[in-house]
Amino acid sequence: MDKLTDINGRIKLNNGVEMPYFGLGVYKTNNGEELNNAIHTAVENGYRLIDTASYYNNEDGVGKAIKSLDVDRSELFITTKVWIEDCGYDKTLKAFEKSLKNLDLDYIDLYLIHWPVPELYLESWKAFEELYKNGLVKAIGISNGLQHHIEEVKNIAEIPPMVLQNEFHPRLIQQDLVDFCKTENIAYQAWSPLMRGRILDNELLLDISKKYNKNPAQIILRWDLQKGVATIPKSVNSSRIIENANIFDFELSDDDIKQIDSLDNDERTGAHPDHFIEHFAKK
Repeated sequence: MDKLTDINGRIKLNNGVEMPYFGLGVYKTNNGEELNNAIHTAVENGYRLIDTASYYNNEDGVGKAIKSLDVDRSELFITTKVWIEDCGYDKTLKAFEKSLKNLDLDYIDLYLIHWPVPELYLESWKAFEELYKNGLVKAIGISNGLQHHIEEVKNIAEIPPMVLQNEFHPRLIQQDLVDFCKTENIAYQAWSPLMRGRILDNELLLDISKKYNKNPAQIILRWDLQKGVATIPKSVNSSRIIENANIFDFELSDDDIKQIDSLDNDERTGAHPDHFIEHFAKK
């Protein structure tokens, strides 16, 4: 990861593609004005990565917002994901075609398997490899995966995963998995880095915030990057989008990082990667 002094910093993926280490997530962001305003605010304040998914039902809105930006497409890094119901070789290719049409783009920068559906996600990976070879995606990876998912993909892959995107925050670090990805040269990226707001009133984080004259969200996002984890906080509030990116003028001490690490208790806000089908069946 580049020196953490600039929102424009990037991680070089294992295929040479450079991915911004900071971006905007748009989960549960309403299509239309809310989404358009969030993306415009983000890009005007230096963000270059936008993370969406077919499941979010706002790919078309992301595409429209991109078209209305005063920024060249080549500067942007757009991520989307294939949903559970579209896993499998043929279904994945069709789902990708739909996502590309919704986004109204010529290519997608990063395509992720949203959740690794047993028996099917390896077929999806083969479809991903075809899309990659054809230049329709610049990088491929997995969301919500564990070490065994990565190893199973690598066993059948011609092209190894470039990114693992997981729930990651001070209550759910999975350091062994982060370390494994480092040894495999797979970039680790955090979704829900702020634990959906549930950790922002934590006393330790509040104390550290005072020390640096920052808010707890800024402390957490800086902690992400200093741990070598790319991060995509979600917000639709313009002032928060700007605040979240204001993390490049300070550096957490090693002791502060260790203290934040000590908050880890394996608490998830989302499903476990080995039990997500039951989780979504209840919804």
